[in-house]
Amino acid sequence: MPRIAGVDIPENKKIMYALRYIHGIGPKSADMILAQAGVDGQRRANELSDADISSIAAVIDTSFIVEGTLR
Repeated sequence: MPRIAGVDIPENKKIMYALRYIHGIGPKSADMILAQAGVDGQRRANELSDADISSIAAVIDTSFIVEGTLR
């Protein structure tokens, strides 16, 4: 199961929907993250390479307040 921002995301969902399982990320934020990371939102989470996951995590870390910090 892919892990982004300290959260296990569902691997069988499209990444544009799976990112929403992270507290603080909604539909608009998910689209912005994927655009900045250069990842196609229609791909399933289990199809992502380690490089894709790293670029998504880097965008989240630098641009968004999520999970524990947000709570």
